[in-house]
Amino acid sequence: MADGRVERGNQTRRTVLERTVRIASVDGLEGLSLGRIATDLGLSKSGVFALFGSKEDLQLATVRAAVDVFVEQVGRPLRAEPAGITTAWLLCERWLGYSAGRVFPGGCFFYAVSAEFDARPGPVRDEIAKARSDWTRYVERVLDEARLAGAFRDGFGAAEVPQLAFEIIALMELANAHSVLLDDPVSYERAGRGILGRLRAVAAAPEELPERPAAVGGTV
Repeated sequence: MADGRVERGNQTRRTVLERTVRIASVDGLEGLSLGRIATDLGLSKSGVFALFGSKEDLQLATVRAAVDVFVEQVGRPLRAEPAGITTAWLLCERWLGYSAGRVFPGGCFFYAVSAEFDARPGPVRDEIAKARSDWTRYVERVLDEARLAGAFRDGFGAAEVPQLAFEIIALMELANAHSVLLDDPVSYERAGRGILGRLRAVAAAPEELPERPAAVGGTV
């Protein structure tokens, strides 16, 4: 019986977080409330409170749940891929597809909530900052592994990896912003073209990369 109650509690928690990540991607983390979630899902407010305790706890749990979704959508499918320039591009494709496919209704969850909390110190800001830093380090790692595998031209050193990662992430996030705010799906193709151009410029074998990005988010 105790195990059954625990499992029911865990299932309710998963159900709540599936809802909160979607709400927060559109309305922000401040758009979350225990009462709203209880009403939306037909749960008791006291039951939701028992699971999370406070609005801040709910916000933190929502950020962590969004990280799990992001990893599943973007990072995990590439774990078996060998280090190289094509894997670096596949990572970018996965991110563009994640944003364009509206895994979260508001586009990239982390882009949305970062703007909300970037100047507000506290545990929620710290959790968002950690998620974004982890993503940046992951992109840098994929690029550096490609470098060590000989995927980049002579002279491209480890010191250049963070700059390349910065430029790639900037292009992806601008595509997300334009798509969400301006309803401009072509922004994903433009970002893809920009990323491919940047990778070709440093690739030892640029012919391994496609000439243009595949259709993403309705673009051709």
